[in-house]
Amino acid sequence: MESLLIDALLPRPAILLVAVAADLLVGDPVYPLHPVRIIGGLLTRIETGLRRAGADGYAGGILLLLILAATTLIGLTAIVLAAARVDGAIGWLVHVFFVYSFLAMGDLLRHVWRVERAVMRHDLDAARTAVLSLVGRDADRMDAAACRRAAIESLSENLTDGFTTPLFWYAIGGLPGLAFFKVVSTMDSMVGYKTPRYLRFGWCGARLDDLMNYVPARLTWLLLALVAALLPPYSGRKALRIGFTQHAILLGPNSGWSEAATAGGLARRLVGPIWARGQLVTDVWIGDPTDPPLESHSDVVRGLILVAATGLAAALITVGFLIPRW
Repeated sequence: MESLLIDALLPRPAILLVAVAADLLVGDPVYPLHPVRIIGGLLTRIETGLRRAGADGYAGGILLLLILAATTLIGLTAIVLAAARVDGAIGWLVHVFFVYSFLAMGDLLRHVWRVERAVMRHDLDAARTAVLSLVGRDADRMDAAACRRAAIESLSENLTDGFTTPLFWYAIGGLPGLAFFKVVSTMDSMVGYKTPRYLRFGWCGARLDDLMNYVPARLTWLLLALVAALLPPYSGRKALRIGFTQHAILLGPNSGWSEAATAGGLARRLVGPIWARGQLVTDVWIGDPTDPPLESHSDVVRGLILVAATGLAAALITVGFLIPRW
């Protein structure tokens, strides 16, 4: 039984290939029993119980992580093992389902294209509405170019958290490693805020999310630069330089690496004026100062291609890393 359990949870190159293909082709449909939605629901219930018990500080956040991670990993392991014991093929498909559910490249690409379609038909209201599913900004102040920039910024930033980091932890820790990262990522998105309510309670999830993304973020920067160097319309040199010199302009230790590298690779400036809750949050640009701002349809298409190609390259490299182990 122990051998069956280990075998059912180990990373497999064929499973990863099928999961990535499903993510790109199907996307990430919204339904009540989506694994990430279940993790989020569990988090809310556990948080409520901890706060009622008075554990609403640093210790409460650590307990939240321990309880949520243990519940998720035990439940996932039980499901995969039960499926594998019924039939090897069923266990394989269940494994594929979970890996597919924890990847987010396909959905990110679709969200960006939804924004672009709205801009192309000159429906600014629809573009602003679509952008709100990607970023938290005052969309009513955004013109078409700002909507396009926000979409590509979100895509490039989430390339790491939504795709390359999950690949990294799947390769290292198999399905449990991937699931644990999604637990941490969900905690960061739900309680990792610097507000009076979550400053201490959400600290554990936010800092652990930073730690788990640390190496993948920098590998993604290098891979973006490599892909940009290999594709004729892009600049690998600028991707490498801008990613290294300007990543710290953006908040957080990790998100700026892929976003700044994308600006460099596209030879287009990103960010610019951002308004939130009626106030100007920043008016800083990232990218080479001599490059124009990202604003055209072709800029968006090139951004989609660069990020998608980088994601596919990351998946193929991960598969290549796993093949010798099988």
